[in-house]
Order: sequence, then structure tokens, then C-alpha cells
Amino acid sequence: MSVEKILAISGKPGLYELKIQTRTGFVAESLIDGKKITVGMRSNVSLLSEISVYTYDGEIKLSEVFRAIAEKEDNGPAISHKEDNAKLESYFREVLPEFDEDRVYASDIKKILNWYNMLQAKGLVSKEAPAVAAPSAEEAPAEEVKTEE
Repeated sequence: MSVEKILAISGKPGLYELKIQTRTGFVAESLIDGKKITVGMRSNVSLLSEISVYTYDGEIKLSEVFRAIAEKEDNGPAISHKEDNAKLESYFREVLPEFDEDRVYASDIKKILNWYNMLQAKGLVSKEAPAVAAPSAEEAPAEEVKTEE
């Protein structure tokens, strides 16, 4: 699952892929129509990889919720985000039984299902767990070197 560079930009419909950082912000490409836009530093932007959903035990990463939906739907699309609130909550409870109804609203569920369907159509979500990459030479911890004094 590759949602590391996927953005939600406040006031803009759909999702965007982060392309390049500039001096004054960054360039993002729409997942809907492929148009590129420049986004200033003052814009309210959320990385999907940093979003979590409230549960009774704490929080769960949005990517884990997407994986649970993909598992339920066998990597297919989820129900439409335009269904009535009762049906959406029932569906979301099947996917994530421990979600906190007091802090996760119907509007949040609609947004999550809409995002999932957009990402699923682009092949960016799956039920497989992401492969854990071995740390690169730059990220590997340096070995401690002892010097004699």
C-alpha cells in the first residue's frame, strides 16, 4: 500500500499525489484528472499516511483501515460514500468493529470510503501487508567504535 505521498488538500476535491517540493510550497497532481497544481505553505494539507481513526483502544492508521476494507472487498471497491448514514455506519462497523462512534462521524466515514474508492481505482490499496524494507546504509544505525584512552 503506497499512501505515503498522497495528500488531502482543504478546499480542493479529491486526493493529490505529492510530486515535487518548491521554495514556496509544492506541486501536487490530482488523482481524479491528472492536473498539476501548486500549493502554498499556508494551505491546510494532510498526508494520508499521518491520518488515524479513533477506536476505543486508541487510534488506528488510515492505511490499516484501507487494508481492512480491501480485505473485506477482496481488493474491490467499497460501497458508495453516498449511501445513507445508517448503512455507512453498519458497513464501517463490519470493517472496523472497534471504531469510536462518539468521535468518528458519518462525514468521516463518507470521506474514508470516498478516498478508498479513489485509491482502489488507481491500484494504490491492497489487502496485502506492505513489505518492510531493510534500512538503507544511511538509515542503518552506526556501529559504536570504542577508542582506547
